[in-house]
Amino acid sequence: MTRLADLPEVIAVFPLTGALLLPRARLPLHIFEPRYLAMINDCLKTDHRMIGMIQPRAVPGGEARLQAIGCAGRLTGFSETEDGRYMITLSGVSRFRVKDDVQGFSPYRRCQVDWQPFARDLGPAEGDGGFDRSGFLALLGRYFQANGLSTDWGNLREAEEELLINSLSMLCPFDANDKQALLEAPSLATRRETLVVLMEIALRGGTEGEKPQ
Repeated sequence: MTRLADLPEVIAVFPLTGALLLPRARLPLHIFEPRYLAMINDCLKTDHRMIGMIQPRAVPGGEARLQAIGCAGRLTGFSETEDGRYMITLSGVSRFRVKDDVQGFSPYRRCQVDWQPFARDLGPAEGDGGFDRSGFLALLGRYFQANGLSTDWGNLREAEEELLINSLSMLCPFDANDKQALLEAPSLATRRETLVVLMEIALRGGTEGEKPQ
């Protein structure tokens, strides 16, 4: 099990709108931009092999900045295509709060980060004592039908609570602000409640103002 003391103070970050990584979940990525190919090459040379996934935050009239909170994953899968692109898998380790940008000559961004607020991410899988699986799956079925999505319902019925809720948070086609709200949820129960609200709003054809902040 990873300890706080094992985590690096500075990590490479990959800003990607709409991409969500959560602890103990896996995120496949297709890497083709030269600066991020360089990032992967450099990551493979480190002992920790950690990359931080974080969403850009648009600032009216200014440059895009980073959200304050992201999630780092360990590079656990890697393959290269014939034309030099990389197919990788990140396994989520812990969320982090950005403390500062690190200046340097790398073509990608690096940040000094604080892991302490999310020490719980390094523990065992979370449970959700208030989880009503049958009701949740009924709502999910309506949401999937409305959005033309399909899934393996047998696996969903058998999946552990954390795997089910986190995987759906990552995979459902919510907008970037919704994804950030799911990332920042302080507990699995809160993330499940947020997920339910987002699906209910989508089914009602809700407006942006109805979404959880």
